[in-house]
Amino acid sequence: MVTAGSPRFTESTRGRLRRLNLATSFPPVVIAALLLLYVDSRTWWHVLVLAPGVVAAVVAFERWTADDLARVALPCVIVAAAVWPLGVLVTGSPNAYWGVCAAGSLALREVRRRRVPTMAALFSYVAAVGATRLLVQPDDVRASLVTYVVVPTAVTVVVTVVTVIGERFYDLIRELEQTREREAELAVVRERVRFASDLHDIQGHTLHVVKLKIALAQKLLRRDTERAEKELQETYALVGDTIAQTKELAYAQRRLNLTAEIENAKNLFEAAGIRVRVTRAAEVDSRASELLGQVLRETTTNILRHAQATQVQITLAESGITIVNDGVTTDAPAALSGLSVLHERLAAEGGELTVTQHEGRFRTAATFPPARAGTTSATRRDDR
Repeated sequence: MVTAGSPRFTESTRGRLRRLNLATSFPPVVIAALLLLYVDSRTWWHVLVLAPGVVAAVVAFERWTADDLARVALPCVIVAAAVWPLGVLVTGSPNAYWGVCAAGSLALREVRRRRVPTMAALFSYVAAVGATRLLVQPDDVRASLVTYVVVPTAVTVVVTVVTVIGERFYDLIRELEQTREREAELAVVRERVRFASDLHDIQGHTLHVVKLKIALAQKLLRRDTERAEKELQETYALVGDTIAQTKELAYAQRRLNLTAEIENAKNLFEAAGIRVRVTRAAEVDSRASELLGQVLRETTTNILRHAQATQVQITLAESGITIVNDGVTTDAPAALSGLSVLHERLAAEGGELTVTQHEGRFRTAATFPPARAGTTSATRRDDR
């Protein structure tokens, strides 16, 4: 038997577990209760004496399936415990222990501390009350002990053990459900981080390029109007492309093209007066290409924003991509949050992103293992 869920379960899970318990376990419990009441009752007043114990057990079980036992556990146990001595001493009902057995074993779920002593107390109570039968039936000690002590205590022990095992099984289901919920929440968080990173790549990169082009257009406005107009047209086209890419990102349709990113980075560096050399020795698979394109785009933005670079070397090899630039003005590497996010994303795909700084040069390298990179041979080509 499985109890209904804890408050951390979803309502649908709670409902399914409750319906499962009510459909599979509740009817047999009610039938057993009525059958025992019928067997033990020989007159009408026996029914009045024994019925409260049966009702207490049934109520406790029904509330247990609804995960609402704490509210009625103590009253049910008290009522059922009071019926057992009446059944032993007054009605001579050997099955009157059933109420305290059922309600007591279920109530153990609410005992958070000292559970073992509580279980021992339950077993001792059932045995001790059963032994009082010798006070009214001293002539047949053996039969009285077996009927009122051994059997009720043994059944109570078995029922309690089965209930505890059922509770452990329920705990396992609860943990699996909670794990599934945590995984779903983590997946949402990862997707949000991915979306934020991609949005930063698109708009942060574009805004900085737009800033550079507008500054260049302002300088050219009086001495070269045609070139200034061209820069403004390119800025307009770049903004339109960014809007399109943002829409693609929102609808999960965006895919970076590494070749296009390399060409774009080359044009941007040259427009900023930075000498750039591109060396391509291999091609990579589509997934690695997309991640490497993101690294190149983020690194290009960082160079334009944070360095006073005069030259940049971009190398695409079988293991990945490496970007080296000069013009570093600080001794310690800058804290680049965009690359930190990409570091985690590459690690999740089995790759590695490293950044190093030495003698005024900054090196960014994104690499994949040979088996993951999926590279194909290409003729080495240098674009200067």
